[in-house]
Amino acid sequence: MFAGEWAFLSAAGSTASLPHALGLEVAFAGRSNVGKSSLINALTGRKALARTSNTPGRTQELIFFAGARPLVLVDLPGYGYAAAAKSKVTEWTRLIHDYLYGRPSLGRVYVLIDSRHGLKITDAAILDTLGKAAVSHQLVLTKCDQVAVGALAEIVEATKAAIQKRPAAFPELIVTSSRTGTGIPRVRAAIARLVRERTHEVT
Repeated sequence: MFAGEWAFLSAAGSTASLPHALGLEVAFAGRSNVGKSSLINALTGRKALARTSNTPGRTQELIFFAGARPLVLVDLPGYGYAAAAKSKVTEWTRLIHDYLYGRPSLGRVYVLIDSRHGLKITDAAILDTLGKAAVSHQLVLTKCDQVAVGALAEIVEATKAAIQKRPAAFPELIVTSSRTGTGIPRVRAAIARLVRERTHEVT
């Protein structure tokens, strides 16, 4: 599923510009600079499919990538910080909210958490939204290669404890590093399993 060709499909800065659904959409959410684009590149085996940047808030639209049907990957604007006016950030927040609540083709959202920092208040807000919207979601720790083993273990346990308090969240936590490839096969397998389940439901 991930070994085939992947390409940029569309960019949407408003609900009106969202593309017509071409298949099952899997979205990636997280604080700015958490590594969403890097994870998408690692999953697809591409170095520059999704644009990466050292500047937080670079992704300012919903970016859609098409690969082997029926799967579409969606890079959501980062939250928590952006080098833009507050009015613009408010627009992004509203766009994400509307997308999460009103996109029938959305199969799951992977909420990325930086292993160096753990869950923050801004993460709680998106998790609350996902729970209320009844959207399937799963937490993924990123950049695990940048954290000492002991500190990483503490972050993992704290995150697992937080998941248990959110019954709408998928119970399995995936620990990843886009640089070393740690956990990438697990994310691919989880997405492939989701596609199989949803395709079977449709058929």
